[in-house]
Amino acid sequence: MKVLVPVKRVIDAYVRIRVKSDGSGVETQNVKMAMNPFCEIAMEQAIRMKESSNATEVVAVTIGSVNVIDVLRTALAMGADRAIHVVHESESELQPLAIAKILKKIVDEESPSVVLMGKQAIDNDHNQTGQMLSALLGWPQATFISKLNYINNKIQAVREIDGGLQTLQLKLPSILTVDLRLNDPRYLKLPDIMKAKRKPLETQHSSSFGIDLEPRYKTLSVEEPKGREAGLILNSVDELVEKLKDSGVIV
Repeated sequence: MKVLVPVKRVIDAYVRIRVKSDGSGVETQNVKMAMNPFCEIAMEQAIRMKESSNATEVVAVTIGSVNVIDVLRTALAMGADRAIHVVHESESELQPLAIAKILKKIVDEESPSVVLMGKQAIDNDHNQTGQMLSALLGWPQATFISKLNYINNKIQAVREIDGGLQTLQLKLPSILTVDLRLNDPRYLKLPDIMKAKRKPLETQHSSSFGIDLEPRYKTLSVEEPKGREAGLILNSVDELVEKLKDSGVIV
């Protein structure tokens, strides 16, 4: 069973985000970048599937400029067998539908049994690409997965819903998007990082796919959330009640 894992390069989760002075987006220049945490969990799960002999090959794929190769190297160091870099140098933003279309082309070429991906990227929080890819391929999907098993050539997935937990059984091939509680990704070791440099890394170009990648919407502005107002120190319950009445919280 081949597992395809799309990964994305985002601002490191522990870096404080700064909005650009013109309000057009967030600052990415001279900012530490890393693999999206949800993608990292997906990659860890794919490697565990291979280690348990449920998967025969793990392929990582990412889309972007030459700068995104570092997340593929991370995936290879974690244990992926090979990687695919889809080069996209356009200044226009690649939105979820465009990414899903590119991934469909990769899936058509690679014929994986499972596409395992993070439920969302922490830079835009869209939570759309996996669902769109499922629709384009006509494959079953399970999202927000917190537990995953491979039983009798079928995927058994436990997903988090508002009312608790839901258990699904999916036929292959299928699309799976993972949540935070699925696993804890491994730390990279120096020998694995060195081995990753010798693993295959294929390059393709988004322009060669012949698909429409134009953005469907435009970001008008980005601004930081308002700062939290300072609290008040009151001397008595009566004073608290009066303040609540004055603010209209109670009457």
